[in-house]
Amino acid sequence: MKQAGIGLSLYGLLMIPPVVHFLESVMLFHMLVQLPLLIVAGWLMGGIFIGKFINFFTKWNASGIPGILLFIIITMYWMLPRVLDEAVSLWYMELFKFISLPFLAGLCLRDSWCKLKIVGKSFVYLNYLPMFGLMAWLYIDTPIQICNNYLEDQQKVLGWGFLFITICMIIYILQQVFSDQSETPNH
Repeated sequence: MKQAGIGLSLYGLLMIPPVVHFLESVMLFHMLVQLPLLIVAGWLMGGIFIGKFINFFTKWNASGIPGILLFIIITMYWMLPRVLDEAVSLWYMELFKFISLPFLAGLCLRDSWCKLKIVGKSFVYLNYLPMFGLMAWLYIDTPIQICNNYLEDQQKVLGWGFLFITICMIIYILQQVFSDQSETPNH
């Protein structure tokens, strides 16, 4: 219940017009701060929805695969430069952003992640790795302005942000590979 309150507070904070304007004024903040925070808000609020509609989630998302696929589709959609641009320009895209990311992506991620086996989790993680790398390359190397609402310099900064995330993901994988993953008994 406490998590849901924090999620609802975060969601409310992200909807305050000055906060929306500030986060959407810089492309890096829009893509790598606002969008993930909306997903986190949905994750935190998700416990209440999943608990209330347990029969639906048990039938629809028993294996976690349908929910994680919806999560992947929603997050891939919001990584497209044109969609990000339209969220700033068109009120109905802004509304869709504030509904789809918390209530489709965040909620589905919360319900699905614990149901997925290690192979499924690895599959999701290893698919986001090249996707973030591709987005880094796209935003850094594109010689033209691909978003009407953001300057070319902001695109490049966002690209470097994606590159930083990609490098962090690679370091995490290397750390997992080269560290002892066996459980130590408690003495």
